[in-house]
Amino acid sequence: MPGRLSLLVGSPRIAPGLFTRVAWQTLDAATMVLARDAEEPLADAVIQAGLEVTFLGAASAPDLARDLMDRAAQAEVVWVASADGDPGLTDAVASEVSRLGQPPEVEVLVASWDVPGARLLDVVAVMDRLRSPGGCPWDAEQTHESLVKYLIEESHEAAEAIASGDRDHIREELGDVLLQVAFQSRVAQDHATEPFDIDDVAGTLVEKLVRRHPHVFADGGASTPAEVEASWEQIKAAERATKASHPGGEVGHDGLLHGIPASLPALLAAGKVVARWERTGRGALPTPPPGDLGHELLALVARARAEGSDADTELRRVLRELDEQVRSAGID
Repeated sequence: MPGRLSLLVGSPRIAPGLFTRVAWQTLDAATMVLARDAEEPLADAVIQAGLEVTFLGAASAPDLARDLMDRAAQAEVVWVASADGDPGLTDAVASEVSRLGQPPEVEVLVASWDVPGARLLDVVAVMDRLRSPGGCPWDAEQTHESLVKYLIEESHEAAEAIASGDRDHIREELGDVLLQVAFQSRVAQDHATEPFDIDDVAGTLVEKLVRRHPHVFADGGASTPAEVEASWEQIKAAERATKASHPGGEVGHDGLLHGIPASLPALLAAGKVVARWERTGRGALPTPPPGDLGHELLALVARARAEGSDADTELRRVLRELDEQVRSAGID
């Protein structure tokens, strides 16, 4: 009586404990479990679970398919898929099924699926390879300081992509921003006395998001965007006060410009300042002195905010419209 060949496929990013129940039952019942080599993530997961795996090494898809079908002729055989998905193997197995008079039963068994965010593990792995010995010499010599210009540049390029509305372009540029976070985190991992890694960065972010959204994760009462924004500022003020109370903590937290990077474009900085001014409860901004262009510009920023708009966004929109008019008219 013919046996069975089970092609066990799954995500190489998922721990073995997350294999499906059917996958473990099939592995336990197998006469033999086969894989390419011990470096394969799924095979390693099976080994770590205490099962014996036989390694066949590298082989062409037709040769591997023939070998697997021969072994499965009178046995329960499980092939643990390689990380590359074993290109061409399923087609080669299908050809073997057609060739044999009484082929063994063949099934493709999914052991695990990627969870949302699983590909981020690939980003971390690739970045680690680039920074490690034998990787990229340029990547290896970068520092936090040398990478700052790329962080700024990629952020601006992502903003341009979003303004364009081109979904493929947006996806690509957001990936470039993500690269800068992964790169900086990997650089931080090599610090001699105060290292941290991408998990520390992510952990700090999660803690901050939960802390600043009590209306979602606790018993906060904010229910409108305006209430959320007000609550956000109160929480940040409490955080700053806590930092200032620690030895060596920050001081001088009063002021409308505190925490706003000096390199932030002036219109964006003005929007933040206007928002902070409003939260002080002092009413409208002072009346601009006649002919004072700076105060007049700030008043326009305040007007845009009052109308539910953003001065920087509106100005960029007009600039794009002017550019389109010039290009349409063929003007140099």
